[in-house]
Amino acid sequence: MSDLQMGLIALGVLFILLVLGFNWWQDRRVRRKMQAQFPGSEQDPLLGAGDMRAGAAPVGPSRREPGIGHSNAAVSAEAPSHEADDPQEPDPACEVVIEVRFSEPVRGADLAPYLQGLRSVGRKPLRLFAQTDGHRHRARVHLQEAYVSLQLAVLLANRSGALTAIEWSQAWARAQDLADRFDGNIESPDQQAALEQAARLDDTCAALDTQVGLTLVMQAPLPASDVLSAALAQGFSIDGPRLAWLADTGVTRFTLSRADGAPLEAGGAPADRLYLLLDVPCTPADTRAFGRMVDVGRDLAERLGADLVDDQGKPLGQGADAVIDERLQVLFQQLEQAGLPAGGERALRVFS
Repeated sequence: MSDLQMGLIALGVLFILLVLGFNWWQDRRVRRKMQAQFPGSEQDPLLGAGDMRAGAAPVGPSRREPGIGHSNAAVSAEAPSHEADDPQEPDPACEVVIEVRFSEPVRGADLAPYLQGLRSVGRKPLRLFAQTDGHRHRARVHLQEAYVSLQLAVLLANRSGALTAIEWSQAWARAQDLADRFDGNIESPDQQAALEQAARLDDTCAALDTQVGLTLVMQAPLPASDVLSAALAQGFSIDGPRLAWLADTGVTRFTLSRADGAPLEAGGAPADRLYLLLDVPCTPADTRAFGRMVDVGRDLAERLGADLVDDQGKPLGQGADAVIDERLQVLFQQLEQAGLPAGGERALRVFS
């Protein structure tokens, strides 16, 4: 082999090493930038400081993300109350999972400081699941257990839109940070496949997303305390800044709020308009979903000396509630066929 060939081979090897070194440096630089978006704090709010749940983006006058039946905390200081698997699992129909597998079991107490604030990426809620070294499935990390893997389940779409590349990158950065700290490796679907699934789900939800409202117009502004007392006496329940009319299962059928978006609470400014809202995908299917809200609205209007009008400011025509309920039955069926039963946990997630 000639000196020229040896020299060319050496230059080729050197060039490859330079490219690999540059890619490694660039990867580390991007990862640091991503991790900088998740600053730590001296106290983990998930370990005894209370579970402050952030509200969803407003829809109509006021909206809070609906609950789905279990704590939102990623870490529990209490020992698990049973040896069986936790019933909650990632939902592949509306969540994408990034899994971190550890080379050795990691104590929950060691993981806890790095799981603080692990509830969302961008505007997409994130749920945490784990597998213990005893092969038990957990919906929260317990300090006393050890874990061989963590799953970060990110919502694919909600009313803020489909999962974005930035939100995916934020979730990946959190998973990468855990993998780096605890000698783990990451398993996940391809980013483009996840974003395409998110876009399809978003398109489906956009076609089915419907809300129906009614307005109570006061003849004169009423003290907020009087409005609140009348509504509670009729059967509404306090639900943050609004009131909710609940089904027997505890799921909200429809809500009552001030038309100006201010909290409906005693001591507030006098109210001159109230807004009744039927959030169709988030209410249990009912043959009289709208008619039930009309009945309650008429009774409340009588209590308050108010007029009940539609979204055009006109009194409801005779039989209008039956016509709307008939149309809503079609929508309830479409939601069911799309795998998003109205008022179910999945619908409450994606229509939040």
